[in-house]
Amino acid sequence: MWFKLAFLLVAALACGGSAEQARFDNYRVYEVSIETDLQLRTLQQLELNPDGYNFWESPVQTNMRLSIVVPPHKFAHFEELTAALALKTRLQIEDFQKVIDAERPMRRNRATFGWTDYYTVDEIYAWMDSVVAQNPTILSGSVYGKSFEGRDLKAIKLSHKAGNPGIFIEANIHAREWISSATATWLLNELLTSSNPVVQDLAQNYDWYFIMIANPDGLTYTKTTDRQWRKTRQPVNALCVGTDPNRNFDYMWMNGGASSVPCSDTFAGPSAFSEPETKAMADYYATIADRINVQFSFHSYGQYLLTPFGYSGAPRPSNDADLQRIAAATAAAIQATYGTRYTYGNSAAVLYTTSGSTVDYFVGVHGTRLGYTFEFRDTGATGFVLPANQIIPNAEETLNGIIAFVAEAKVLGYV
Repeated sequence: MWFKLAFLLVAALACGGSAEQARFDNYRVYEVSIETDLQLRTLQQLELNPDGYNFWESPVQTNMRLSIVVPPHKFAHFEELTAALALKTRLQIEDFQKVIDAERPMRRNRATFGWTDYYTVDEIYAWMDSVVAQNPTILSGSVYGKSFEGRDLKAIKLSHKAGNPGIFIEANIHAREWISSATATWLLNELLTSSNPVVQDLAQNYDWYFIMIANPDGLTYTKTTDRQWRKTRQPVNALCVGTDPNRNFDYMWMNGGASSVPCSDTFAGPSAFSEPETKAMADYYATIADRINVQFSFHSYGQYLLTPFGYSGAPRPSNDADLQRIAAATAAAIQATYGTRYTYGNSAAVLYTTSGSTVDYFVGVHGTRLGYTFEFRDTGATGFVLPANQIIPNAEETLNGIIAFVAEAKVLGYV
C-alpha cells in the first residue's frame, strides 16, 4: 500500500502540467536579514518545516539577506517569530499575486515573437529554429541532450569566421527567472540585426554560444503550475521533486551554500550531475571549452555582477584584480544606461556562499579565465517576477555592460 501511495505521489508531483495554476492572493514577501546564529538555526528549521512559507533563498549563513513568502494564515505567526528573534525585516511585496498578474500586460496583444512579453519553451525554441533557418551561414543550432521529461536541450552558435574568441552565455537554469532567457534571446537578435558599429563588431569578431533555456522542464512548470518554481523536475522521493541545477555541478559540490534536504530550493541533488540537464551542459561545454574566453551565467534578481569562487573557504582566482576591474567597467556602463546600480564582487563576499555552480565549474574545471554571474533587475520590488515592460531596458543596459566588459577585457589581453 505504501509503495503504491508513494508512486502516485511521485507521479502527481512530476506531472505538474495537468495541475491547476497556483495562486498567491494576499501572500506577502518579506526581506529578512540574518545576523545571529540563533536566527540562522531557527530559519533553517522553518525551511525544513515550512507549513506554507516559501524561501526564495535558503538560509545558509549569518550576514545574509533572503526573501520569504508568507501566506495569509501565517501573518500572525511571522510577526511573533520576528519579534521573538529580533529579526530585521522589510516588506518587499504586499500582494504577490498582484505582481504576478501585472507581469505580462501585453500577453493578449502579441502576434509574433518579441520582447514585450515572456514566452514558453516551445515558442522560444521555435524562434531559435527560425533564426537559424534565416541565417544559415552564421548561425548553427544543436541539441546537446534531453531533459528529464524528454525535452530537447538546445544551443545556438553565432560565428562569422573561424578563430574568433568565444563568449558563452547560459540562461534560465533557475526556472522562475524568466528575464534571463528573455535577455539572452534579445541579445542574439541584436547581434544579428543591429546597425550599431560597436555591436556589429561584437557579432563579427567574437563567436557567441547561447543556451537560452538550461532548465526547460522547470520553466514549463512555472508557466503551467507554480510561478515560484526554481529547480528541475526529476523526483527525488515520494514528497520532493527537483534539484537546484546551479548547485549540482561537479566542482566543490556540497561545499557550502547548498542543501542536502530534498525539498529545499537549494537542494544540490543526491549526487553531483544527478540531473540530465547539468550533465549534458557540462558535456557540451567540454567540447567548446578551449574556444571560450568569457562565460556569463544569467540570473535574477538583485542587480549583482558576481565573480568566482563561491564555495566555502574558496581562494580568490589568481586574476581577481582583473576580474574586479572588468566588473567595475561593466557596472559603470550599465548604470550609465538607465541609472541601474549593480553591486559587483566575489559572489561569496557580496552575496552568499554557493557551491556546485556553473561559473565555479567552468572556471575551476576548464580554466575559463573570465566567468561571471549576472543577477538582473530588480532589488526586490517584484523579485524574479520582473514586469515584461522591463525586458528591453534590462537587455539594453546588459548589452552596454557587455560592450564595456569586452573593451576592458581586450585591454587586459583576455579577448
